[in-house]
Amino acid sequence: MMAPNANITGDDLVITSITAKDMRWPTSLGGHGSDAMHTDPDYSCVYVTINTERGVCGNGLTFTLGRGTDIVAMTVKALSYLVQGRNAGEIFLGFGQFWRELTSESQLRWIGPEKGVTHLAVAAIINALWDLWAKLEGKPVWKLLTDMDPELLVSTIDFRYITDVVTPAEAVELLRQNAAGKEQREKELLEVGYPCYTTQVGWIGYTDEYIREKCKEYIAKGFTAFKIKVGRDINSDIKRCKILREEIGWDNKLMVDANQIWDVNEAIEWMVKLAEFKPLWIEEPTSPDDVLGHATISKALSPYGISVATGEMCANRVMFKQFLQADALQFCQIDSARIGGVNEILSVYFMAKKLNVKVVPHAGGVGLCEMVHHLQMWDYTSLSGSKEDRYVEYVDQQHEQFINPVVVENAHYMALTAPGYSTELKPEAIEQFEYPNGSEWQRMFNEGIFKRKE
Repeated sequence: MMAPNANITGDDLVITSITAKDMRWPTSLGGHGSDAMHTDPDYSCVYVTINTERGVCGNGLTFTLGRGTDIVAMTVKALSYLVQGRNAGEIFLGFGQFWRELTSESQLRWIGPEKGVTHLAVAAIINALWDLWAKLEGKPVWKLLTDMDPELLVSTIDFRYITDVVTPAEAVELLRQNAAGKEQREKELLEVGYPCYTTQVGWIGYTDEYIREKCKEYIAKGFTAFKIKVGRDINSDIKRCKILREEIGWDNKLMVDANQIWDVNEAIEWMVKLAEFKPLWIEEPTSPDDVLGHATISKALSPYGISVATGEMCANRVMFKQFLQADALQFCQIDSARIGGVNEILSVYFMAKKLNVKVVPHAGGVGLCEMVHHLQMWDYTSLSGSKEDRYVEYVDQQHEQFINPVVVENAHYMALTAPGYSTELKPEAIEQFEYPNGSEWQRMFNEGIFKRKE
């Protein structure tokens, strides 16, 4: 293994504190983020800050939809004793083992394990640690990963439960096989960026007129791939898909997303009725845990040229392993905050590469775009080496809250150069939107604009 960089060694990297803030934005007031299952989301996150004696801090988050954010924050605090007092550099050099320690806490594991609230909390902590590592190295996370020695990168992953698909040695070899051309691909990202599609045109709470308006706006911005939410009413879905095709034409790509609303047979019947609009994929057609149901849907819709995409609610690498093994998806949608942070997400990329499935990340919300584009850029430079039929989702929400937000030009995420994971919130965002005492929340409560429900 490559010798550790001096930037991540030293006694002054002891972690002095870890905090978790409940951050929320009132997106339900405009119907933003609404779909057939989640009708009134308030885009939110648990915002974790890890401080070190050196004075460098890491910021990470996990995405939520409002109520329950406080529960995740409490879980971060319950796990914090495993982090505070540790040397961050020693964590990084044994990151795979640390990740297992964090997810194997003998009592908290019982209320997971490696899923749900506990795993969301793990993701926030792990994402903050990667932000810290990247800041210490003076690199954005995508560049940190790209430059990393294959053995060191693979050592950050806990391969327990997935060695029947990919082993550490195979992962190292996959990186070595794709090393040729890495510098050219990196240069291309800096100059051109990575393609994205948008969901901003198709939230289920939007009016028909507003959908047309957003389509025109994003076509003017250079977008060629668009996603719309479906599943509430078939006649409404047909009407809305027709509107999209009228606005975007037939040369551009259309995706549809049901957000888990259907039974298996219902999903097939519904999508056959929408096949005339030639969707590239149906996303989350049924329960996010139903591997065999997704496989049945995938097989039934294949003759219609409709693929299956899922993963944003997939609980962990083991679930992803089964989806990939069962040919239950054609587009693997990792989420930067759903499973246990960067380490576990890397394991899914390696399995997808081994089994020849395209990764097209889920993004949007608060900070998901900021984080996930780093991962997809690393995949391009170092693992898949391909952009064919690959995108990163883009939703124009809450980017202005961050110090180093994503930059999208001509429907491409541009490669950022600022050190870190793009996850540091502006101080004024915290002051305004920390829940429930932020100034904006207090104003909305006092003016009757927003009513507290907890």
